[in-house]
Amino acid sequence: MSSIALFGALESGLIYALVALGVLISFRILDFPDLTADGSFPLGGAVFAVCVLHGMNPWLACFAGATAGALAGMLTAWLYISLKIMQLLASILVMVALYSVNLRIMGAPNVPLLGEANVFSAFMAADYSNQYWLQPLVFFGFVLAAKVLLDWFFSTEAGLSMRATGANARMARAQGVHTSRMILIGMAISNALIALGGALFVQTQGGADVAVGIGTIVIGLAAVIIGETLIPAKRIVWITLSVIVGAILYRLFIALALGSETLRSIGFGPQDLNLVTAVLVVLALRLPVIKAYFSKRKQAS
Repeated sequence: MSSIALFGALESGLIYALVALGVLISFRILDFPDLTADGSFPLGGAVFAVCVLHGMNPWLACFAGATAGALAGMLTAWLYISLKIMQLLASILVMVALYSVNLRIMGAPNVPLLGEANVFSAFMAADYSNQYWLQPLVFFGFVLAAKVLLDWFFSTEAGLSMRATGANARMARAQGVHTSRMILIGMAISNALIALGGALFVQTQGGADVAVGIGTIVIGLAAVIIGETLIPAKRIVWITLSVIVGAILYRLFIALALGSETLRSIGFGPQDLNLVTAVLVVLALRLPVIKAYFSKRKQAS
């Protein structure tokens, strides 16, 4: 793998690490099967693009994109809590609705951002010679900040209440926890992180597109599963680290698979990205079973 491909995979992995942290909150901590991610990811990119085109500072535009994602997550939670629509269906409804919302925001299926300001502009060399290492470094800063804030939040009373809500909502209510509020806040944080990932993603692609969110939830889940398998942990500090590592490794696996000469020789190429993604997700889902199987064999011997 070339250094350019390596930095590209690292950059993509760090972006999807934010998505994985969001998926961790909804699927693992809240036990809320949420497909809103496929809509909130492009929502963050769409809001960022429109804000930047209207002269907003790109850092503030990222915040605006994350805020829009938080509102989408709260809408999903509201449909479940107030209208009693089952979790999965509520998230699907919001995801479908966000496709039209994203088109309305952008006014077109895609919006070019070439030549517009972004979060790298202040640090980029005039000849773009530092682009390949600068972008992953900036993304690492975003991921590190998100991890530190999440680690702190989940050690507070509110964070512990949210974890209790996901573990056993009935018991949490018996202890005086406002579980509906915890679900609203958790879904807002989850989709804010995913939308922030979308806002950062469009800056590397040179434009926002309504279709960039396809498969986002699959990538996020794969990252969580890979991370949990490689770094099993119960402390939140290690859990958040595991999903970040999982996201980076996942994108590296994708890059290695698509760059493999063996796969190329049998006809695989960039057009098979979704197929390779699906295969890797299946392998990620089987990793815990495979790991348990070898553990049992080791103990038996």
